[in-house]
Amino acid sequence: MSVIRGTSIYNTDRLSAQTDNQSHELENRVPDITDVNAFLLVARSRGFRQAARESGISSSALSDAVKRLEEDLGVRLFNRTTRSVLPTEAGRLLLERTGPAFAEVASALDEVKSSRGRTSGELRLNVPMSAARLVLPPIVPAFLAAYPDVRLEIVTDENFIDIIKSGCDAGIRYDERLEQDMVALPIGPRLQRYALAASSRYLARRGRPQHPQDLLSHDCILGRFSGRALPSWEFERDGEEVIINPKGNLVVQFGGGTDLGIDAAIAGSGMIYIFEDWLRPHFDRGDLVPVMEEWWLRFSGPFLYYPGRRLVPAPLRAFIDFVKQSHKVWIGAE
Repeated sequence: MSVIRGTSIYNTDRLSAQTDNQSHELENRVPDITDVNAFLLVARSRGFRQAARESGISSSALSDAVKRLEEDLGVRLFNRTTRSVLPTEAGRLLLERTGPAFAEVASALDEVKSSRGRTSGELRLNVPMSAARLVLPPIVPAFLAAYPDVRLEIVTDENFIDIIKSGCDAGIRYDERLEQDMVALPIGPRLQRYALAASSRYLARRGRPQHPQDLLSHDCILGRFSGRALPSWEFERDGEEVIINPKGNLVVQFGGGTDLGIDAAIAGSGMIYIFEDWLRPHFDRGDLVPVMEEWWLRFSGPFLYYPGRRLVPAPLRAFIDFVKQSHKVWIGAE
């Protein structure tokens, strides 16, 4: 028994030593950089299939790379369900810490490539629907013609998001929604107005308001930004400012629901208050009638913004330079 016991103790010690050595090797094993890159692709795409489509790497290869990385780190990086793939707390930490670093490397590589000749690569912009409809149409076709090797992706989103975490290079927003550490430059017309409008049929039935306060007794078509309270309607004339909270039985979300709100106004459902540029075609066709134009509120146009502490990727640098030239055209037109 003592021999068996002694042998048993010896074998246990040897196995323990082997386990300690293996644990030590795992702790000191440096994850492969390509596995980290695969993790970032999946995290930003929120799925293996989408990441495979965007990167050209097979889903199985991405899955194997993520599994290796999880084994190397000893933690789970994703919570996987049949419908979604979302980072765990450890995964979110890794994304936040390594994402910007990989973006810096990609930017540096893009700059080196562009220094050899034509600018190429991908450019992702996060923009509100209003910018996608009113600001970008005169810019995008000309930019793509000037830079045919750049792949431009437009992501429409009414929420103000972290463009770095979302995998975007830059965004378009209005002045009051810009973060202080962002570099911003004007894009599009510099002065815009909110316009009040209604159909001639509605005005014939309900009468034409003469003062903003009159709107409190009218049917109004209201709009809100995603996840936010209904905004007030603001008016100004000769230094006088009037702010009201109108009532209405139709509320649409700015962006995807804007056209529905305009169609309802054309049908005579009520007054609508929105960007003038969005309503201008309907004024020109006679679908809607401008109301109280002398009270329309002016506001500054949107800005293209991007992180100021990072290398600027070559496609973004090209877009920035193009926007600066376009801005001169806007100024001349105004």
